[in-house]
Amino acid sequence: MIKAEIYISKFGNIVGFDISGHSDFSQAGTDIVCAAVSSAAYMTVNTLAEVLGADVDAYVNDKLGVMRVFVSEKDAPICSDILSGFKMHLILLEEMYSKNIKVNYVEV
Repeated sequence: MIKAEIYISKFGNIVGFDISGHSDFSQAGTDIVCAAVSSAAYMTVNTLAEVLGADVDAYVNDKLGVMRVFVSEKDAPICSDILSGFKMHLILLEEMYSKNIKVNYVEV
């Protein structure tokens, strides 16, 4: 199962996320749930860093199926729409594939 944690600051801003695990929906290379999560996560990080120019701290380990991303609190307001869209995408995937992905919220 993919476990996704959305990090919320004490000010109510989304400031990052952590994704780990594998969905086990199907075999590696054909798993649409893993592909949907991975593609959206990479697009989110690239948009935050390269398009918005936000200060992004990212850790990725593809072999372990881990991605951890934080934006600075000062950049959280400009990143809000992108991170909210990513959160919405994960929630919709969770509704469609509840046996394969779980989304939680963590205050940081």
